[in-house]
Amino acid sequence: MRAWQIQTPTGIDGLKMAELRPIEPGPGEVRVRNRASSINYRDLSVVSDPAARGIALPRIPNSDGAGEVLAVGAGVTEFAPGDRVAGCFFQDWGDGACTPEAMASALGGALDGMLAEEVTLSAGGLVKIPGHLSYAEAATLPCAALTAWRALVDVGRVKAGDRVLLLGTGGVSIFALQFAGLMGARVIITSSSDEKLARAKSLGAWQTVNYRRNPDWEEAVLELTEGRGVDLTVEVGGAGTLEKSIAATRIAGTIGLIGVLSGGTINPRPIMAKSITLQGIYVGSRRLFQDMNRAVAASELRPVIDRTFAFEEAPEAYRAMQAAGHFGKLVIEV
Repeated sequence: MRAWQIQTPTGIDGLKMAELRPIEPGPGEVRVRNRASSINYRDLSVVSDPAARGIALPRIPNSDGAGEVLAVGAGVTEFAPGDRVAGCFFQDWGDGACTPEAMASALGGALDGMLAEEVTLSAGGLVKIPGHLSYAEAATLPCAALTAWRALVDVGRVKAGDRVLLLGTGGVSIFALQFAGLMGARVIITSSSDEKLARAKSLGAWQTVNYRRNPDWEEAVLELTEGRGVDLTVEVGGAGTLEKSIAATRIAGTIGLIGVLSGGTINPRPIMAKSITLQGIYVGSRRLFQDMNRAVAASELRPVIDRTFAFEEAPEAYRAMQAAGHFGKLVIEV
């Protein structure tokens, strides 16, 4: 079977196609014919600089993928050949708080990932996918969607009428926009593109802010919330935008810290002064993934895919992620 590997630490140019022997499932394992794999910014970071993450080469990249079960190993009763499944970002995080063991089980990082025609995974690291979704749509769920779900449900405890601030229109933010709509929350979303903001409006955004025209966008958010600030900010920028996110969040509000897209330093004093809860979020557990999938199925929510690429075009998909012009998700069909 064919797979893309990071073979040299030379960025996207280090990605090479390889012919590998499929791995038969052992006890507790499942062999999957992969049909689609989506790209996250984290995957681009791994490909761009694997040494910084201590990743041994060669390594198959990408945490996210969906396909159908080909075979199951001894003791597996939850899955059968033909089942439609997606891999969990962390192969060893069933429920509860994150652990060192879970952190060491990330696909496309510590373990080989999903940018391959076939993968063999732990049965405890798989979930069944909603029946209304295509494989390309289901392949967007394991990282970006689950991160957004955890930020809103598990960390933010969002309820109807709450005000939620989202930064940008990448995968996590657009999923958060869709989930917030299901919960009856009011979303304020930022972007440098009026076209993207108009698309966000069509998906249910309550208010939009163009941060290029409004460099003090936190002031615009405060004005939209009568000076109070939002209940939850889903912070995907990192240190470079965190100060503004703190200013835009209400006293005793919550910030879900997800991204590392911008550099900078963090001054903790404003967090203390406003009694803000700042929670780091790195995807989520299998149990949360299953909870999210029930909500996706019940609402028939459809992920927003900006563009799909053929398997042979994987390097171009990474360059599209690098260009940062997408709205929603980028998917490679396998």
